[in-house]
Amino acid sequence: MSAPPNDFVFAPPAVPSLAVEGAAGRFPVRRILCVGRNYAAHRREMGGDDRDPPVFFAKPGDAAVAADAAGSCGVVPYPSATGELHHEIELVVCLGRGGRDVPVERALELVFGYAVGVDLTRRDLQNKLKAKGHPWEAAKGFDASAPLGVVRPAVSGVAPQGRIWLAVNGDARQEARLDDMIWSVAETLAQASRLWALAPGDLVFTGTPEGVGPLVRGDRVTGGVDGVGVIAFTVG
Repeated sequence: MSAPPNDFVFAPPAVPSLAVEGAAGRFPVRRILCVGRNYAAHRREMGGDDRDPPVFFAKPGDAAVAADAAGSCGVVPYPSATGELHHEIELVVCLGRGGRDVPVERALELVFGYAVGVDLTRRDLQNKLKAKGHPWEAAKGFDASAPLGVVRPAVSGVAPQGRIWLAVNGDARQEARLDDMIWSVAETLAQASRLWALAPGDLVFTGTPEGVGPLVRGDRVTGGVDGVGVIAFTVG
């Protein structure tokens, strides 16, 4: 149940938000859901099998680092507790409507728009936690772990189908096409809605192609999705 503003014992935190292309208003971020291993080549790269279903995990909404109108997130800090920070470029679905148990054929009706995102990962920590059978939330859901570009409003019922790419200091690291995804955007949203009640403001990272790799302080990261936008930041 919501409480009136004056009923809190201290001021509630500001709502994370993203710029929206062509709009004065901003997109409020509620939470961030992510799909792992949704490109076959990346799944093999990470030691999985093509028959394995993609895995869902989450980041808190305040992990978002919002880009300016040009797609720049400025300086993103190198996180603590890792010596192996990895980049993962992704198409991000930005929901304007919610639902539970949404059929695939209606899933795109939930979409407000799309953005480019980078899922930053403490890979060494993730591997250690996985080896022990422990949850690996700390490897994914840390502060500033989700740089995000500008939201481009969607064309009704149409999911992007272009190239996705990422470069570090001008050197290409990741490149694929969105139709290389094992689960489409609509299938991903439908499946997510069976696990959570989706709501406006939810972001869904849809997986990364092969070529993930390490970042060090001072690296300049650039990336994009054709027809959606670009993203850029420097590792601090």
